[in-house]
Amino acid sequence: MAMTMTGEYQLPASQQTVWDKLNDPAVLKACIPGCESLDKTSDTGFAAVATIKIGPVKAKFKGNVSLSDLDPPNGYKISGQGEGGVAGFAKGGATVKLVPKDGGTLLSYTVEAQIGGKLAQLGQRLINGASKKIADDFFANFANAVSPRSP
Repeated sequence: MAMTMTGEYQLPASQQTVWDKLNDPAVLKACIPGCESLDKTSDTGFAAVATIKIGPVKAKFKGNVSLSDLDPPNGYKISGQGEGGVAGFAKGGATVKLVPKDGGTLLSYTVEAQIGGKLAQLGQRLINGASKKIADDFFANFANAVSPRSP
């Protein structure tokens, strides 16, 4: 089953700050829902483990993430694939763009993903809803991570 999601978030930080945080494994690990580990394997690669629950299916996914088309501080493409055992697999990519706007940064993304196995049998509405919630949770966490802290 394939799906596409798009969205944009206005972040209260400079484009360079957002870029730096998007490339910081500790920040990403803290922002990804269910992320148990995110380890840098190269300048543009990571190994990840995340537990995700979609409807009645809960699975631990182990996979790899790589960055390409790097255009600092304007954006990049992030691609990944993960295996969730009996639950199935997920793979996909996202194009992330950063543009200065209104004293902060507008982050826009387009995600294309494909899932298979038990997860794909749950139905497109459930998968799309859960995927949107995971994306929304990530960006809410990320917006909090890039927000200037008040003393």
